[in-house]
Amino acid sequence: MHQTDYPLSEVPQSARKGLLSTSAVLLGFTFFTATMWAGGSLGQAFPIGQLLLIILIGNLLLGAYAASLAYIACKSGLNSVLMGRFCFGEKGSKLSDFILGFTQIGWYAWGTATISLVLVRTTGMPDWLEIPLMVLFGFGFCITAMIGYKGMDWLSRFAVPAMMLFILISLFTGLVDVRGFAGLSQKTPSESMSVAAAITVIIGTFISGGTQATNWSRFAKTPKIAVIATLAAFFIGNGLMVLTGALGTMIYQQADIVDVLIAQGFVSIAVLMLFLNIWTTQDNTIYNFAVAGCNLLRTEKRRLVTVGGAAIGTVLAVGGMYNLLIPFLVLLGTFIPPMGGVIMADFWLKHKGQYPSLATAQLPDFNRRGLTAYATGAAAAYFSPLLPPLVGVLVAAGSYALLLRLKHATLSDHVSATAK
Repeated sequence: MHQTDYPLSEVPQSARKGLLSTSAVLLGFTFFTATMWAGGSLGQAFPIGQLLLIILIGNLLLGAYAASLAYIACKSGLNSVLMGRFCFGEKGSKLSDFILGFTQIGWYAWGTATISLVLVRTTGMPDWLEIPLMVLFGFGFCITAMIGYKGMDWLSRFAVPAMMLFILISLFTGLVDVRGFAGLSQKTPSESMSVAAAITVIIGTFISGGTQATNWSRFAKTPKIAVIATLAAFFIGNGLMVLTGALGTMIYQQADIVDVLIAQGFVSIAVLMLFLNIWTTQDNTIYNFAVAGCNLLRTEKRRLVTVGGAAIGTVLAVGGMYNLLIPFLVLLGTFIPPMGGVIMADFWLKHKGQYPSLATAQLPDFNRRGLTAYATGAAAAYFSPLLPPLVGVLVAAGSYALLLRLKHATLSDHVSATAK
């Protein structure tokens, strides 16, 4: 069968996957270098006991958010951009396609540039190879995404266990070098950061990924599988990345596992880890872009959109845009979570836990209530001094619930007025 991955429709029951497959793809997505760097900034700011608690809380909140969306994705067979049609309207949902697609292309550019620069630095290749390598990786990494879910599943089944092993070898070596937990306890923080800011960093680096993880959790056979696989990826997988970055910084002053492995003398493992780590996130990222792009352009040509996205990402990487991307992408991390809040409120409160079929649903061009609730949540997140991603989700969901209540109240007033 020609595998299209259903970019514009529900995933049928016949195409659903088991726990192993869903978990492998999602874990491959959350094993990401930028998350380790975020962990590195925490490793400099907190003693080990407090650090572990912060990592636990941050990833539990992130995991709960992603798992709530995963449940809806599996029940409906839809991903976030298709759910967006219900809560933002046929044309209104293009706003979410654009924001989600843009963040993913930004991360793709960052990953493409990072692997090229690190490879040149660690292997001693000449500097002029940086740009040809960016072009090679920019188009190379999108091959598994072009194949679709199946391609990413094959790669993840090999890459995830290998990366787990490399991380455990590195963590074990690090703990031996630092003389165990006792040695870690003696490390004093060199930077200062508030607990709220630290939790925001943990949630912020990957919440845009959490909002789009529905692209794979919708393939799960049952909602239970979707929730377990998503929690495994976002609570355990992402937590492990943050912890690895934090401990690497505490012990070796290096957040990235590749630099840590080199410092530990494992050069060939480091190069393999770099490839697997970036590839398993890059193909998921460009797949996310393609799914958002298909909904934006209302086209089934997912493979064509994937290559187009890879080309844009490669141009951004070669142009040096990746230097400016991280703060910009973290800012977008403020504007993405409210979408999840509106989607959840719309699914449970308006549709009572069951969407109608997308093909037959009569949807307005713009769902003003959904768009207003989203704007309110985004503004609240932007101005919030505490945990912006969380505030954005809660305010957006709360605003949508309130707007639905107001609509019902005005309707019942209108009905009783006509009855009189």
